[in-house]
Amino acid sequence: MVWRLFLSRPKANLLDKAMVDALTAEFVRAQGDAGVKAILLEGEGANFSFGASVQEHLPDQCEAMLRAFHGLLRAMLAASIPTVAVVRGQCLGGGLELAAFCNRVIVSHDARLGQPEITLGVFAPVASVILAERMGRGGAEDLLLSGRSIDSTEALRLRLADDRVADPAASALTYVRTHIVPHSASSLRLAVRAARAGFSERCLADLERAETLYLRELMRTEDAVEGLKAFLEKRAPEWRNR
Repeated sequence: MVWRLFLSRPKANLLDKAMVDALTAEFVRAQGDAGVKAILLEGEGANFSFGASVQEHLPDQCEAMLRAFHGLLRAMLAASIPTVAVVRGQCLGGGLELAAFCNRVIVSHDARLGQPEITLGVFAPVASVILAERMGRGGAEDLLLSGRSIDSTEALRLRLADDRVADPAASALTYVRTHIVPHSASSLRLAVRAARAGFSERCLADLERAETLYLRELMRTEDAVEGLKAFLEKRAPEWRNR
């Protein structure tokens, strides 16, 4: 059995806490369903996701938002079900973090991927952990420190994407039906656990450290709050460098 989970709030498909909680519940449910062999994550409409809600990054909400999002990733690890991200259009911030966490990432020709958090005066905790695992430290630090987005060709070259096709949804379905579905569901889950054993340990430990750095240090700086407020107020930030 193959599940298709859609981020269904076009055009941005924002990963706010409500959507994150719903996705987490689906992975918990899938973990308890022995017949699920693969899960496809796809954005409804032209884009995968613009990322997390900027409003929920503000100091009074960010801790609940981060813990919910990191809980989703822990649920994905616990489920140990093969996952494929189907990426069209914009895949930014938390959207890219979610896609990069999947076992396979298939992008359309028009896909744009990036971690723009630094332009808002903050950083991406999950991407700080996962991108180096997927694409190497040099490419990861480029995206994390510059905030730039890359096109599908560069994403494929940098190994952020595993395939680049005209129709990523059709390609993902063909891939899982051809290469995943013929295998035992229980064996697949154990294979995912084995393949990700070291990664899971590193990821959970590093994610805890990144989360603490974000909440206990970053959110106490003036520029982090200024950058977020400037974005919401549609103005240029006035950095004070502190």
